[in-house]
Amino acid sequence: MAERVDERALDEVVTFTSDLIRIDTANRGGGDCRERPAAEYAAARLAEAGIEPTLLERTPGRTNVVARVEGTDPSADALLLHGHLDVVPAEAADWSVHPFSGEVRDGIVWGRGAVDMKDMDAMILAVVRSWARKGVRPRRDVVIAFTADEEASAEDGSGFLADEHPGLFEGCTEGVSESGGFTFHDGAGRQIYPIAAGERGTAWLKLTARGRAGHGSKVNPDNAVTRLAQAIARIGAHEWPLRLTPTVRAALTELAALYGIETDLTDVDALLDKLGPAAHLVEATLRNSANPTMLNAGYKINVIPGEAVAYVDGRYLPGAEDEFRGTLDRLTGPDVEWEFHHREVALQAPVDSPTFARMRAAVEEFAPEGHVVPYCMSGGTDAKQFSRLGITGYGFTPLKLPEGFDYGALYHGVDERVPVEALHFGVQVLDRFLRTA
Repeated sequence: MAERVDERALDEVVTFTSDLIRIDTANRGGGDCRERPAAEYAAARLAEAGIEPTLLERTPGRTNVVARVEGTDPSADALLLHGHLDVVPAEAADWSVHPFSGEVRDGIVWGRGAVDMKDMDAMILAVVRSWARKGVRPRRDVVIAFTADEEASAEDGSGFLADEHPGLFEGCTEGVSESGGFTFHDGAGRQIYPIAAGERGTAWLKLTARGRAGHGSKVNPDNAVTRLAQAIARIGAHEWPLRLTPTVRAALTELAALYGIETDLTDVDALLDKLGPAAHLVEATLRNSANPTMLNAGYKINVIPGEAVAYVDGRYLPGAEDEFRGTLDRLTGPDVEWEFHHREVALQAPVDSPTFARMRAAVEEFAPEGHVVPYCMSGGTDAKQFSRLGITGYGFTPLKLPEGFDYGALYHGVDERVPVEALHFGVQVLDRFLRTA
């Protein structure tokens, strides 16, 4: 049997996850976050293992950590292994435990960041520290990056690193981060492990309608609120056309084979019906999307404002940005202007690469009953910013989860938590993958 991580690594991954959760790095946007204490914690754990960390900030307190573990083959391309240190906010009154307690109870680690993504940060630390104790080196250089600001614009995190410190990532051609390699139970006894090989692009939009301000009792055909409301209604009701990217095609093909269904991509809706719950792995990435999320207009009930503003969370598939832009031009119409509040590229990674095959093999070694499939993420990660350096990104945070454990619902959700056994599985699978990558 191939050598595995030591027992101490299994203990450390739990300890590190809990410790990191207890460091409140809630990112409220607008610069309201301070990742430095978590960055210093991660840097100290690396330094204890003889791995020299570099701490970098664009803004005071918004700290990133980068380190490199040298591989045995200097001719091999380097691999980027990255995880973010910030988390979304949490309202303590809504939780069963305090969201920043890091409590370990009944084999579960509780708290904000347990799955998004302080668990992966802890896995990375536990793996490389185990290597240091045992004198293990990976085949290729592994560059570790713990980033700030992923839950907002990434301007203080991966964007800053990619733009201002590209030399730290010299030789990196591929990257691995959130979110894939977790157990998806289909309700019929199958355990599916999706590995991400793509992301929809981010298109957060600001819509502005202008009109004629006036008294609320007067007839006003140039009402900015009315114009904005009409545009928002059109956007919310729009049915985006089906667009199958190579990653989603591969996902549908492998899922159909798993279920013994003839692959008919001319009628995707019928195929999804036959896949049952497994359809959830692909249905959000079959189309572009645009969801209105925020409205802001007026200051007094009897005053018609001269301007009204809305925000829309838009996402577009690889290769579909032009279609997205054109559709928004049409839906907003001549009386409403729109602009990107924040934009990032869509990503696509090959599912027939040696790296994907090694991730698949690592999962199958520790979960032989599982079925690995590729999938595309509906949202985005720091892989978008690192793609500026020519780094192809995959989502791979392996976790073996029990049936009934709704992984997706815990992302940004109440009572976020992760089983201890899932962390043990993750650190072993990540170790196996990184040694062979």
